[in-house]
Amino acid sequence: MRAVLAGTVIAEADDAETILIEGNHYFPPSAVREGVLVESPTPYTCPWKGVCQYYSVVADGETHADLAWSYPEPYPSGIERVGRDFSGYVAFAPGVEVERSSG
Repeated sequence: MRAVLAGTVIAEADDAETILIEGNHYFPPSAVREGVLVESPTPYTCPWKGVCQYYSVVADGETHADLAWSYPEPYPSGIERVGRDFSGYVAFAPGVEVERSSG
């Protein structure tokens, strides 16, 4: 899988490395290109996943507010519900194209 914004690949991982949660592909932190995420102050807490960290995404010299998020320390019950530990995994909002990698 890969995430693309403004023609820039911002994350890429094998399909098996991503975790599908509520229709969103969550990428392992190591799959996200260095320097593309900037922490956002936008607050959100999911009732079953926990406290969310939003990020603005920098691509092609532009900063796009709140287009990515992760759960640095998800609730244990959320991990149990998903069936995998998704701590720190990053998902992307509409506007970022998430597609299967070619090859």
